[in-house]
Amino acid sequence: MTLLSIDWFFIIEKVLLISGVLVLSLVVAMYSTWGERKIAAWIQDRLGPNRAGPMGLLQPLADGGKLFFKEEIIPNTSNRFLFILGPSIAMLVACMTSAVIPWGDTLTIAGREISLQVADVNIGILFIFGVVSMGVYGIMLGGWASNNKYSLLASVRAASQIISYELPMGLALIALLMMTGSLSLKDIVEQQRHGLWNVVYQPLGFFIFLVCAFAECNRAPFDLPEAENELNGGYHLEYSSMKLGFFLFAEYINMFISSALMATMYFGGYAFPYMDKLGVDGNILTLLGFLALFIKTLGFIFFFMWVRWTVPRFRYDQLMRLGWKIMIPLALVNMLITGALVLARQH
Repeated sequence: MTLLSIDWFFIIEKVLLISGVLVLSLVVAMYSTWGERKIAAWIQDRLGPNRAGPMGLLQPLADGGKLFFKEEIIPNTSNRFLFILGPSIAMLVACMTSAVIPWGDTLTIAGREISLQVADVNIGILFIFGVVSMGVYGIMLGGWASNNKYSLLASVRAASQIISYELPMGLALIALLMMTGSLSLKDIVEQQRHGLWNVVYQPLGFFIFLVCAFAECNRAPFDLPEAENELNGGYHLEYSSMKLGFFLFAEYINMFISSALMATMYFGGYAFPYMDKLGVDGNILTLLGFLALFIKTLGFIFFFMWVRWTVPRFRYDQLMRLGWKIMIPLALVNMLITGALVLARQH
């Protein structure tokens, strides 16, 4: 391969798209902190942040600046390399999962069709599962490398929780794949574009995936790894400055990507009713599709926050019992019913 044979326009398109998705993820994560405070204030009948800028909109910038300029503290008895590697893995994994999500259809610019998907691989869902499963290493390394028994206990709880809830989540997705016949997220969206959304066919599978998404993101009522009143702050107890910021940012990015993933797989993604009957330009339709996906994603993020300030935290034994004795059997039943219906339809 020579330099002349490389499609530089394709490389530039992908670099710009990757940069755009990364910036979007970071901005949404940053303002999710503001949104969570405002929603908590609304639920608890108070004002929330209202001093930094109009309606407190500059509060995330103030918080980011505070974290950036805080003193960097690394415990003397910690494993320095792994202590730094933990939050780095957590942040990297959170950002990588957005690569296979179709954020829209295609844009036509100067005669070139540009897909709003970084990588349209035919195993998109498997890629997400593979990358997400690596996130547990960041949490585990962070807790163990701190050389703090409370951090280690929290990281062990996080690891067992994530592994336990990945099983019913995977089983719920198997039922969805049996119905759609594809692992490509683009194909799944296109099927919903010309038919009903998958939540109509898989309501139980969606419910199982939603509950598991709460557990995977360590969100209340499954926030046992960060239970301050039990663990003195959780697996990132010894972290400060931007290393702590990486762990916190990773959680909000995971929540954003989980919301986008649920909107993509069960609620049509960038497709919305009667979109092909609008009769508008293709580029405008693509931008409307991106807007539709973004609104659906924001709806799920609001639901994540609403639940946090409404439902009390589980005890750890309740958490594990729910995962192993309720969610996994439910996912297996859903998979068997789906398989029977698919087989009956074929005959």
